Amino acid sequence: MFSLLFGKRPGQSVCSSLRALQNQLSTSAAVYRAKLPHEKMRYAPPVTELKLGIYTPESRRTGIIARKKGMTGMWDEWGVRVPVTVLQLDSVKVVHIIKTSNPNHPRLQIGCGVRKEKNTTKSLLGHFKAQGIEPKAKLFEFPITPDAVLPVGTEITAAHFVPGQLVDVTAISTGKGFQGVMKRWGFAGGRASHGNSLAHRTPGSTGNINPGRVYPGKKMPGRMGGKSVTVLRLPVMKVDTALNCIWVKGSVPGPDEQYIKVRDSIKLVKHRLFPEGATVPFPTYISGQSADLPRETIARVGGHDPLIPRAD
Repeated sequence: MFSLLFGKRPGQSVCSSLRALQNQLSTSAAVYRAKLPHEKMRYAPPVTELKLGIYTPESRRTGIIARKKGMTGMWDEWGVRVPVTVLQLDSVKVVHIIKTSNPNHPRLQIGCGVRKEKNTTKSLLGHFKAQGIEPKAKLFEFPITPDAVLPVGTEITAAHFVPGQLVDVTAISTGKGFQGVMKRWGFAGGRASHGNSLAHRTPGSTGNINPGRVYPGKKMPGRMGGKSVTVLRLPVMKVDTALNCIWVKGSVPGPDEQYIKVRDSIKLVKHRLFPEGATVPFPTYISGQSADLPRETIARVGGHDPLIPRAD
């Protein structure tokens, strides 16, 4: 039986048969590894000249992927301290131009970070190799207008944003586990005393005797967090071109080091997307063709100095 399984010849010892089998398996493994596409590849995207365009209210620029670095505070031009969240752009590049059924609504696939080839699937390795882009850690798609298309391989920096503009951020919120209705939905809960017994944090009644059932969508205890959340109209307070970071006012969903999608705000009722008189880099900031920017650019809040009393 052993000779049938391992190919032992008559008169050959078991040890020599096992060594021959081991050598054969090693040779087969070496040949298989040589055929794998995990060899070090050279990534060189096609060079396409990118020219500056003119931004119009109908134009829609691409968004970016950033990593949340934490929260801090800064002072605006009037000396008022505001809480801000630091978002860093880590090797953000255009990976692919996606054509949709409607030619007026293309999409850009944006990649962020760097991933080792050995940790990348074969299908993604083939995708990155076809585009000439090194493997990215995270990929997202953003809808744009035809005049905002960027060539594959274009790097997007923090100068893509204008200090004072409004952005929408989307991320996965921090998971909080199974929570009750008071924490999850903000219910008031029951009374603390005066006849209340073991029902201080219960949701109370969940419906009437008619129809005699609980309607779908009723707010109940359950798992809280861990879902995609979008925060609208956050002002960009500062842009740092050296650290490739942007400071946005307020908090951003999710823990530190999480990937965040940042785009120009789209719901602008009674708001301006860009500050008045600002030069918008369109379709993005191009080093060499645009004016050199300082390392830090702080947004001007405008309005009246809060430390000086008004005349009226």
